[in-house]
Amino acid sequence: MSIKDKINSIKNDVRNLKQEREEIKLHSTNNSNTKKKNKLKKKNTIQKEVIKIENIEEKKKNKNLEKMYVIPLGGLEEVGKNTTVFQYKDEIILVDAGAIFPDENLPGIDLVIPDYTFLENNKSKIKGLFVTHGHEDHIGGIPYLYEKIEKETPIYSGKLTNALIKSKFENYDKRKKLPKMVEIGPRSKVQVGKYFTVEFIRVTHSIADSYCLSIKTPAGHVFHTGDFKIDLTPIDGEKVDFVRLAELGEEGVDLMLSDSTNSEVEGFTPSERSVGDAFRQEFAKADGRIIVAVFASHVHRIQQIIDIATQYKRKVAIDGRSLVKVFEIAPTVGYLNIPENTLVPLSSVERMDDDKVLILCTGTQGEPMAALSRIAKNMHKHIKLKEGDTVIISSTPIPGNEKAVSNNINNIMRYDADVVFKKIAGIHVSGHGSKEEQKLMLNLINPKHFMPVHGEYRMLKSHMKSAVETGVAKENILITQNGDKVEVTKEYAKVSGKVNSGDILIDGLGVGDIGSKVIKDRQQLAEDGIVIVAYSIDKEAGKIVAGPEISTKGVVYHKDSEDIIKEALDLLKNKIQENKVYEGKDWNELKNNVRDILSRIFYEKFKRNPIVLPMFLEM
Repeated sequence: MSIKDKINSIKNDVRNLKQEREEIKLHSTNNSNTKKKNKLKKKNTIQKEVIKIENIEEKKKNKNLEKMYVIPLGGLEEVGKNTTVFQYKDEIILVDAGAIFPDENLPGIDLVIPDYTFLENNKSKIKGLFVTHGHEDHIGGIPYLYEKIEKETPIYSGKLTNALIKSKFENYDKRKKLPKMVEIGPRSKVQVGKYFTVEFIRVTHSIADSYCLSIKTPAGHVFHTGDFKIDLTPIDGEKVDFVRLAELGEEGVDLMLSDSTNSEVEGFTPSERSVGDAFRQEFAKADGRIIVAVFASHVHRIQQIIDIATQYKRKVAIDGRSLVKVFEIAPTVGYLNIPENTLVPLSSVERMDDDKVLILCTGTQGEPMAALSRIAKNMHKHIKLKEGDTVIISSTPIPGNEKAVSNNINNIMRYDADVVFKKIAGIHVSGHGSKEEQKLMLNLINPKHFMPVHGEYRMLKSHMKSAVETGVAKENILITQNGDKVEVTKEYAKVSGKVNSGDILIDGLGVGDIGSKVIKDRQQLAEDGIVIVAYSIDKEAGKIVAGPEISTKGVVYHKDSEDIIKEALDLLKNKIQENKVYEGKDWNELKNNVRDILSRIFYEKFKRNPIVLPMFLEM
């Protein structure tokens, strides 16, 4: 073999050796990858099994969790008709049953209450009604509620609240049998049904006998503040029970519901005592008669006013149905002390010296038929305003009532009377806690979950921010709506459904019989008026024998309307054939034609859409 052949042979051996090494290396790498893949696959399988086991355990745990439900029927995204349902298994209790007064969008309506359909469908489960205090937005719906639920359902509330509720039933229907009414006091514990324990804890508000509620079931502990403020110098000496509130917070609260009315107001709400100081200053300045408009239920303020009147040797006359009622009720339950010979009949005021007179009346919100409104319009039977009178309006207008209150102030000033109201004097303080008081309550109760209630949407959101600032986790705060079904356990609180909710309109003796169509008609009447068209017809012949005659109300002033009315009459005579026989005596075609013709002409002339009402007198 030549040297060249040997060299080529060696090169081949080297190539073969390299190839073998590469194959060995590749084989080794493949084995390693396979091992890694098998190991990873095994790890993933184990992890999946662990997750599966954890999910099963979580489902098992949640399944075993006791659940209760909190269902607001009113009081959310509104100020008024506060009503809340608490349900555990087959038992229900209610907290408050309030009403709200209508705004200008509900002409002719007297009162608005929640829709009680859910309660009516579950009335056999209801074990009791618990009332936090006696304001209209918490007790105004009670007589109507008891038309839907079992009449034997007991009511639990304070002494004054019970008396006010009893008065509600008497005004509603004196023949009705009253439900069982149980009087409670501070730290009273009530066991109802098999599952509910409810405790009353005293707080301060703008009415006596105001309470928070601690509600316990096997599913959890819910705390409801009701309406409250933190008044450290209360008029009646009945202070906020800070000790019990702190104890409940230490016990643990799963969900807290809290009054949001003043959640946008910075700082603390002033004490009611500060109002007394402001009244003294006004009494000292007044040389003539003093007329004070006050909330009828605010017995603490009324007491201060009576005490100051006595100090300045003024006799007191009262006017306003609700105020007269409170003067009958409050003294009998120990919440109003009226010195002997202080009260005088309203009819005697005209014969008394002006500087010896104080008139207490209703009408702080500008209600059209309230005493102050009649005085302001010079329509009152006994009181005629004159120079030297001092009129004190001891309130803040509820949203929507500002215009009516302003009108009263303007009308009073026309008679050269002095008007004192909140904008220029401290003669009113709120009964609701401001931001810092709400934060104090949150700190005392220290809830796991929080649900702001009793307020418009912006108030609920503002209260939510305060809760976050005190340490409540944002994800543990629920902004809810009326009808939401809030599921509560010791681990979580969440919205888990909805029940039927809404508004029921009360018009005179009618409850819920006024629908949106009627309200729309009333609004149209108020905005555009009505046109009445009268024809006389021969019933047998099916022909028009006389007419048309047109009358308008709330459309145009009569003197300005003569030409338009004449034009409308001419148009009707041209378009409506008097000699036409209406077969079958069916006059609907004629009615529709009259409506179309007149609606068109009144819109063309005035850009208004009055209700057109054809009336046929059969001969």
